[in-house]
Amino acid sequence: MFITAVTSLDDEVFAVRWDSSQQVEVYDAVTFTLQCHISIPVFSRYLYRITACARNKCLYLSDLDNNVHRVELSGSNGVKKWSVASGAAGLSVNKEHNLVVACCGANKLQEYTTNGTLVREIYLQAGVTSPWHAIQLSTGDYVVCECTSPGVVRVVGVDGQVVRSYVGQMKCPSGLAVTKNDDILVADENNNRILSINRSTGCVQEMALSVDGGIQHPRGLWLDESRGRLYVSEVSGQHRVLVYDGIDVTP
Repeated sequence: MFITAVTSLDDEVFAVRWDSSQQVEVYDAVTFTLQCHISIPVFSRYLYRITACARNKCLYLSDLDNNVHRVELSGSNGVKKWSVASGAAGLSVNKEHNLVVACCGANKLQEYTTNGTLVREIYLQAGVTSPWHAIQLSTGDYVVCECTSPGVVRVVGVDGQVVRSYVGQMKCPSGLAVTKNDDILVADENNNRILSINRSTGCVQEMALSVDGGIQHPRGLWLDESRGRLYVSEVSGQHRVLVYDGIDVTP
């Protein structure tokens, strides 16, 4: 089955596959060989998204029952779970090392400490719908992709108001990554491409990322800044994780 999300930490890559196995696949970041699986007890429905926190040495995963799972990577692989708002989709870790959950069903963002304590909720204001992924920028604002067609990527403030909108004939943008200088990468899922948005100029353009057969419905993005590497998970075609080195993340 297809891979909905991918992340990495140190020398390991973690992927979530859309099936009933309730497992995280763990790969070596150098050889890309499968090392092991981490089991996540999910009550009834599949795991959906994943992100990693280097500070807290853990993974976060969302499921379709509106839960978040925190997995220790200290060797015990202990799991802590808590409930979040409706439609928990994209996950990210912000500059305070807290977890940001994009809740498409509730049309808001939620921020939690690593122990599951709710820090704040950002109610997205008029014009913003179906938030699928959100990442905090260095300014404190959040970039949010709306998984709609036509799709929009917006920057919103902590009050939920729109600061800026980006359009580019997107169809269901479903994943984001942000560089050190706040440029934005977008998984434009139904257009089978990855876009880059220059925050300074507002220019939206397709990235020149080649692969046999072309990119097929990209959904998850993860930017490994230490390696200058971009991971892309596909939900169609061969259901691959694509790995691109040489991605410029220089401030």
